[in-house]
Amino acid sequence: MVEYITDDESQKVEQLNKEQEALLEAMAAMAETTTPEPTATPAPEPTKNAKPEEPDYMSMFTIEEINDEIAARIKGKSYAEDATIPLSDLRYLKIMHYGFDGKVREGEMIVNKAIAEITIEVFKELFEIAYPIQKMVLIDEYDADDELSMADNNTSAFNFRFISGTKTLSNHAMGLAIDINPLYNPYIFTDKNGNTVVQPANGQPFVNRNSNSRYFIKENDDLYCIFLKHGFTWGGDWQTKKDYQHFEYALEN
Repeated sequence: MVEYITDDESQKVEQLNKEQEALLEAMAAMAETTTPEPTATPAPEPTKNAKPEEPDYMSMFTIEEINDEIAARIKGKSYAEDATIPLSDLRYLKIMHYGFDGKVREGEMIVNKAIAEITIEVFKELFEIAYPIQKMVLIDEYDADDELSMADNNTSAFNFRFISGTKTLSNHAMGLAIDINPLYNPYIFTDKNGNTVVQPANGQPFVNRNSNSRYFIKENDDLYCIFLKHGFTWGGDWQTKKDYQHFEYALEN
């Protein structure tokens, strides 16, 4: 049997065909059109890590009166029961220095108030040239035992004591002497029996001063010149004995 399409249906089919043709043409036109690539945005440059600011080490050098905390640390040790110098005549110093490992360290020292400013200036100059000092703590960390402190190469100053083998007060007792890297710069003298004494005892390998050890203190080296420029004298210049670690300051009468 033959099927017939009415005029109305024929018009609808024709309209549908036109719409499909229009859609195909539009799709073809879109396919032929070149879509411009988006402009590339330049990647931001990586932020460089800013170099940390160098600490203001010079401001870390300080001078303080002997407060209760420091007094408690030294009484009965470096500040012996028979000490004749008043605590008010002493000053506690914070000193920045370079260790043997090249790192900056904070040291401490007690000196006579009369040389506190001078001592700070000396150690600031030593810091500027990165002079190596192995350690610098109060001798009270060794119960004020000078031999133990020296054997540990500890740089120190005040210690109310007598000169070894005598009944004469040391300049350390007045806070007017400083010992630098004492293990490498021993005190050498002859006792009443004619025997050579080396202090500290483990400083014996450093009695011969012909070595070029950077830790030796020698006449006219940087440390020597800085101390003498500020009015100190050196135990290495003594004639009858040699105290290579030792610098002292004579107050005017």
